[in-house]
Amino acid sequence: MSAALARLARRRLARDRGALAALASLVLIVLACLIGPFLTGHKPEQIYPDFVRVAPSLDAHPRADELRPALTRLAFRMRLGLEDVRLEGDRVRLTLTASGRPVDERALRLLPRSGLFGSAQVLERAADGSRLVVALPVRKLTFLLGTDALGRDLLTRCLAAGQVSLLIGLTATLAALLIGVSYGAVSGMAGGWVDALMMRLLDILYALPFVFFVIMLLVFFRAGLWLVMVAVAAVEWLDMARIVRTQTLSLKGRDFFRAATALGVGPGTILVRHVVPNTLGPIIAAATLLVPRVILLESFLSFLGLGVQEPATSWGVLIAEGARALESAPWMLAAPAGFLVVTLVALNRLGDGLGEALDPRLQRDSAGT
Repeated sequence: MSAALARLARRRLARDRGALAALASLVLIVLACLIGPFLTGHKPEQIYPDFVRVAPSLDAHPRADELRPALTRLAFRMRLGLEDVRLEGDRVRLTLTASGRPVDERALRLLPRSGLFGSAQVLERAADGSRLVVALPVRKLTFLLGTDALGRDLLTRCLAAGQVSLLIGLTATLAALLIGVSYGAVSGMAGGWVDALMMRLLDILYALPFVFFVIMLLVFFRAGLWLVMVAVAAVEWLDMARIVRTQTLSLKGRDFFRAATALGVGPGTILVRHVVPNTLGPIIAAATLLVPRVILLESFLSFLGLGVQEPATSWGVLIAEGARALESAPWMLAAPAGFLVVTLVALNRLGDGLGEALDPRLQRDSAGT
């Protein structure tokens, strides 16, 4: 692709408001997934047993009516009795007792570990040590998208899952590009019986059911992130190989290709200097449309339990968990599905815009006018 055509493609893309809006949405999603988990105030793996399946809200937790049940459970874990609880602004004052023995102050470490309170400060101590009055700050927790079945913040989980889904999409797409472009360009350049043999091999691979292929891999390898990447990349390069082969065959009839062959330029040099650069437009457009397909495949595998495994998570894993709790906690499905749908729509719209901007026929028409 020449510099003039590249500038023309950028101008055409700049006039496509839908594609620019899709690009802006993707940038925001990527930045949110990369930075967001550090800004929500929650860790993706942090469990709040007192806030299981909390509905989305702007209200801070724990509320006044939630304090005593939470402290009662913590006192039970510390093997202490909870005699009194008083809320004083952002601090809570409680009285802990132990029957027939002194209170072990080391048990107070469980209070900040719960994630709901800060470090405890002992205010009063009985002479025999069996009664303590302590004060501790109350942490204000906000769950904008609610919590899941274990009490984990769903917004943080969705953002952390987005990192995995986008990583799989980009990595598998790059692998598919590398294999597909190389295979298709070599097949188109070779022609004859070599081209026919390589295409028949491609047809055989097309006939293999994708899910059966993944199950076969699971027989030999453990399910996880890298297995999903390998499985998706192993099948998604097939379409790219056909696209590049078709473009290569069309380029073989062009004058510059014939001139390079007549001058004795080797096939490898022709591939690197002429074939691949002149097929970049369709390749970039196809790659943009390939990323959402890969993300959707990963979500499908994770939904079936064949993809990403705990403690890692992805949008597909979260959608599978939300589907099981649809009646009691519909937000568990709506939150990750919303992220996935917005990402897929934006990627597809950007791919359409790039396809139109990089279309050589449209570029020639625009250049002529």
